[in-house]
Amino acid sequence: MKKILLGLLSVLMLVGCSSKATSEQAVEPKLVLGMSLEDMKLKDQFEVPHAITQETKKIVFAFSKDVGHTCNDFFATKKDSYLQDNKSIFVADVSGAPSLIRSMFIMPGLKEFKHTILVIDDKDISAAYKPAQNQEKITVVYVDAMIIKDIKYLNSTLELEKELQK
Repeated sequence: MKKILLGLLSVLMLVGCSSKATSEQAVEPKLVLGMSLEDMKLKDQFEVPHAITQETKKIVFAFSKDVGHTCNDFFATKKDSYLQDNKSIFVADVSGAPSLIRSMFIMPGLKEFKHTILVIDDKDISAAYKPAQNQEKITVVYVDAMIIKDIKYLNSTLELEKELQK
């Protein structure tokens, strides 16, 4: 009888400790027309903190690996100051990758690029900026005085170049 009780107690402890219950909180979306991005502060690929400024007019977001590669390959063909010249910043969301992969492969790879890449590496921060749809598209957020005025979802770097040069 002792062995049965001990066995049941052990099973209950294991089941209780391995519970997959999570407390999901609703995340307030940050990419909403009319919303301020004044509090948007992210680090770049070299761990240098950046904030959106009054001069920033466009923010390019890549929420998937493929879109990130597409954008980085595009920006790599431009001069180093291309984003700055077009009053734009580029944000890559790498939060979906395991932390070991991020630290060993993704971040060192991003450091090879000459353009500045702001990095979202936290899933909670990502959830606030990531659109419910269109995650496989290039997201361009248009801002004026740090307030979101428009959001466009692009399919190609040709569209991106056209939008950035407006």
